[in-house]
Amino acid sequence: MATLSIRIDLGPDNRLGPGKVRLLEMIAEHGSISGAGRALGMSYRRAWMLVEAINTGFGRPVVEAQIGGRSGGGARLSPFGIEVVAQYRAIERAATAAAAPFLAHLVPGTSVV
Repeated sequence: MATLSIRIDLGPDNRLGPGKVRLLEMIAEHGSISGAGRALGMSYRRAWMLVEAINTGFGRPVVEAQIGGRSGGGARLSPFGIEVVAQYRAIERAATAAAAPFLAHLVPGTSVV
């Protein structure tokens, strides 16, 4: 089965693709950059650098730090960050649906409906 992978070039140093979006989803799920990195088999440093690149690229916070308390600090998606993930996933679904008949021609043994 063929799959489509979407990378959006938003500017010279601002790209959004499946890896960064998955990192954002894991930050939302785990409540921390380190937890997200662990879930993805990624070092904290790599995850942190990607978050910094995302925040810088958009010029506003996509991921926000949560101030520590009894349970310590963490990270969460900003309202804008939640929207970034939602819009990326919507683009991905639309592109996959649009590309399906073309992809079917590329995969041997697949019938075109």
